[in-house]
Amino acid sequence: MRIILLIAALSSTLFLAACPVGAQTIIDPEAPPAGPAQPEADVDTPPIDDVPLIADDSKARLDELFAELRRTPDPRRARTVANSIWSQWHRSGSASIDLMMTWSNKALQDRKYAMALDFLDQVVMRAPDFAEGWNRRATLHFTMNNYAKSMNDIQKALELEPRHFGALSGLATILEQTGNERAALEAWQRTLEVYPAMQAAQEAVIRLTDELAGAPT
Repeated sequence: MRIILLIAALSSTLFLAACPVGAQTIIDPEAPPAGPAQPEADVDTPPIDDVPLIADDSKARLDELFAELRRTPDPRRARTVANSIWSQWHRSGSASIDLMMTWSNKALQDRKYAMALDFLDQVVMRAPDFAEGWNRRATLHFTMNNYAKSMNDIQKALELEPRHFGALSGLATILEQTGNERAALEAWQRTLEVYPAMQAAQEAVIRLTDELAGAPT
């Protein structure tokens, strides 16, 4: 809850804080590719009521995977578990939503940001309870240097899935890049509570702890 309140407090002022950082990603650096890219084509947005994918016990499976992730100290083994979690997160339950996610990923890879944003706007409108849609749009906003919008989408992703280590690491990255080192440290520590073996988070906690220890109070 403290993380959510922090996002809300900062998101309205972030656009004043940061310098452009270029095309970067704030999704967990260990995340697997989002899926195969489709050939570029002029396509119509699929209908909202298509045949849904088969429902399963994904929530129970996620709980099992997160429990395993928390007790796995080996980084390589933990990365395998994390990849399985990403696979679960990428399953929206709708074939059309999954297709639009794939199209947005292709557009992002091609640096066609407006097109990618159009697809992701459709995703979050049609599937507002799909956390990965919000996280993916947060990543796109970050790439476009829209930090306040990125923070808003991160907040929504974390409301839907508080264990989303991709969103948490994205939050930490934005906070650090905008000069909020103490808040960034807290976000990285929260990431490690969910994913203790994430090396990027471990390194960030060590670096920020050292920097803050030497900073004037």
